[in-house]
Amino acid sequence: MTDIVTPGDVLGNLDEFKAGKGAYVNDKTIYASLTGSFRIVSPLPESPDQRAIVEVTGHKAHGLIPEPCSVVLARVTKVMARMASVDILCVGPKAVREKFAGIIRQQDVRATEIDKVDMHQSFRPSDIVRAMVLSLGDSRAYYLSTAKNELGVVSAESAAGETMVPVSWTEMQCPLSGQTEPRKVAKVG
Repeated sequence: MTDIVTPGDVLGNLDEFKAGKGAYVNDKTIYASLTGSFRIVSPLPESPDQRAIVEVTGHKAHGLIPEPCSVVLARVTKVMARMASVDILCVGPKAVREKFAGIIRQQDVRATEIDKVDMHQSFRPSDIVRAMVLSLGDSRAYYLSTAKNELGVVSAESAAGETMVPVSWTEMQCPLSGQTEPRKVAKVG
C-alpha cells in the first residue's frame, strides 16, 4: 500500500503500528513528518514487537536531517543572555543540504553549575560548535546541547582574524597576539 502524504497527515495508531522513518508520534497517533510515499512494512519474524511499521519515503532526495542524539557541527549566528542561535552545517561527518536552525539554551551549555553559565563567556558569533541534538525543539529550531566534555567550541576566530587554539576547557588563545578569550571549549582528540 503506497499513498502520497504530507507533513501532519495521520498515518495510523500506536496500538496498531510503530513509527518508522519520516513519521513521528504525538499522543498515540502517528503522523507524517515529510512529503512522500507512505507505506506499511511488516516486522521481522524474530522481532519481539510484531506491530507493522509505517514510514514515509521522501518525495525528493533530502539530505541528512538532524535527529535526537546525533552529533552536529554548527556555526553560532547570535548570542543572547539565555541562548545561542546556530546554523547546523553537518550531521556526523556529512554536510547537510538544507539549512537547519538550532538553539543552545543556557541550561544545555554544560552539565555542572548550570545557573552560573554566561552565554557570552561560552560562545561568540562565527564560532564552530560540536553539539548533540536533544530534540526537535519548537517549530523553528532544534534544541542542542554542549553539556559533555567532547562538545563545545571546536574552532573560533580571534579579533586579529586568526584561528584560536584551546588552552583550557574555558579559554582559547590567539596565536598571533597571545590574547585569550573565554569559550566553552570542546575536548578534541
